[in-house]
Amino acid sequence: QVQFVESGGGLVQAGGSLRLSCAASGIAFSIYPIAWYRQAPGKERESIAIITGDGNTNYGDSVKGRFIISRDNAKNMAYLQMDSLKLEDTAVYYCNLPEYIPRQKSWGQGTQVTVSS
Repeated sequence: QVQFVESGGGLVQAGGSLRLSCAASGIAFSIYPIAWYRQAPGKERESIAIITGDGNTNYGDSVKGRFIISRDNAKNMAYLQMDSLKLEDTAVYYCNLPEYIPRQKSWGQGTQVTVSS
């Protein structure tokens, strides 16, 4: 019932930029915090950015200073602007509720980001 659909991934060169989009449905979007996650091959999914309903943000150390999370409550959309991309950023990127929200999460297919040299 709660659904998140990610888009905007692709193949980019190291040092380049990419903007991901997240379309949410089935929730009162404006009052919920939203998180971006990523999962690299052979690794567990990790939370990398969170934005609250009123716009406060938190970032993981691995992306701090390079990525910016934002949202448009009127459109039920969240975004992740990724700059200065590194090879280590290669992963499938997902959006969902943050880890601290105890509801069982349903994951979409995510969007693949591949950073090349």
